[in-house]
Amino acid sequence: MYARVVVVATLAVLGLGVGLLPTPPAGAAGGDGPVVVAHRGASAYAPENTLAAVDRAAAMGIGWVENDVQRTKDGRLVVMHDDTLERTTDVKRVFPHRAPWRVKDFTAAEIARLDAGRWFGTRYAGTRVPTLRQYMERLSRHHQKLVLEIKSPELYPGIERETLELLADEGWLDAEHLRNRLVVQSFSAASVRRVHALRPGIRTAFLGTPKASELPAYARFADQINAAYTKLSARYVSALHAVGGPHGKPLKVCAWTVNTASDARRVAGFGVDGIITNAPDVVRAAVSSP
Repeated sequence: MYARVVVVATLAVLGLGVGLLPTPPAGAAGGDGPVVVAHRGASAYAPENTLAAVDRAAAMGIGWVENDVQRTKDGRLVVMHDDTLERTTDVKRVFPHRAPWRVKDFTAAEIARLDAGRWFGTRYAGTRVPTLRQYMERLSRHHQKLVLEIKSPELYPGIERETLELLADEGWLDAEHLRNRLVVQSFSAASVRRVHALRPGIRTAFLGTPKASELPAYARFADQINAAYTKLSARYVSALHAVGGPHGKPLKVCAWTVNTASDARRVAGFGVDGIITNAPDVVRAAVSSP
């Protein structure tokens, strides 16, 4: 997803009722505008899906970030958007005879050798592809919040359970995190449904733009519909907000990937609940209350 966030959940197992972002995070527009989410970190300013991009978002005061998770050949979870390593690393130089350089064909140790920053600029040379565990530790250090995308789940059977197990190990499935610090999303409705079945308390989001007539079906397992901003309209957002999600709250909608002030103001006018952006500072300034 070249862009992507947040939702509503009731922690059924814990008997806690919560609303959408009860406490606006750092990076929200004022306190009453759309939540601003740094897409793959502050990826307009640092190499995407790296710890450097997380750090840059934190330095901007952005409380929510988004990332993508895939699995290596030896079963480790890593943060990477593309199914292949070619675009954002030097894998062709390091492993010239391993085309098509798919993430799932490399071990975690092999991926750890790759430079995931030089393509973006020489100042980031030597930046590495983080494991999901490393990524979660950095978010915790900054007290940030996460929209986690399970990427291409059809390539990685069982990745939903493995991701949730790692999140639990890192302390991200406790009451406080489930209440307002974590959203799990995917373009795969089946994957979102599996996450909801495994841990009903997790807030979930489906990436796409279902027809308005289909929203009740998605609302059985998704708290939010995160859609490409070019597909949204005020009428669609209103229709979405009129449908109750799996935790008894109206569905929410987040627009992606919005990188200009004019587009940010336009989708904010539709009534979206969040905006996912490579340039969170630009969007925050555009939609913040004066």
